[in-house]
Amino acid sequence: MKTVEILTSAALFATVEAEEITSLLTCLQGRVSDFPREYTIIDEGQHTTELGVVLKGEVHIVRHDFWGNRSLVMTARAGESFAEALSLSALPSEISVITAEVSTVLFLNAGKLITSCEQGCPFHSRLIGNMVALLSQRNHALMQKINHLTKRTTREKLLSYLYSESKRQNSLTITIGFDRQQLADYLCVERSAMSAELSKMQRDGLLHYNRATFTLYPEDSEAVSRSIYT
Repeated sequence: MKTVEILTSAALFATVEAEEITSLLTCLQGRVSDFPREYTIIDEGQHTTELGVVLKGEVHIVRHDFWGNRSLVMTARAGESFAEALSLSALPSEISVITAEVSTVLFLNAGKLITSCEQGCPFHSRLIGNMVALLSQRNHALMQKINHLTKRTTREKLLSYLYSESKRQNSLTITIGFDRQQLADYLCVERSAMSAELSKMQRDGLLHYNRATFTLYPEDSEAVSRSIYT
């Protein structure tokens, strides 16, 4: 695994050349750590001054309610980052970051990232711009999730999510990045009830699915989309 090669495709390092990344990692006090599966990297209530970039594996950003039920906020895979906003605040974390599989993470000092370094790196300003764009994308993703969760029924939540993915992937046949439990956690619904609803939706002719692949039927898509987005 080559750290620099992975980072060249990461949104945080967009437009930054490979040779520049090597210098930036020193400037940003970069450090790499390996974690086993189901390891809590950041726990609720903790403080951190570092953001993470996944180099290998996958991590889940989750929240737990009073009864311990888990809600999946987002996932971060190789090249994707997490804890950007948290690392820039002095607030305790309201989320947990947990590895979904054996993972390797690069940690960067957030304070160093948003301030120009003493060496006057010409590419540091680009990194700051990337950080602002990344935070904006995170906000947009959270607003999308809120839109799904405000739907009244499990069916409406599923359709809202699937149709947003259809628009994003520009296709009526889509592949989602969640297994059943992760999708249930993301939509804050009970897994068995969600699975039962998916079966009903397939019988009703709204969609067909096989594991993580869903096909939304064109003859129903316009009417259903109107009911979901209005």
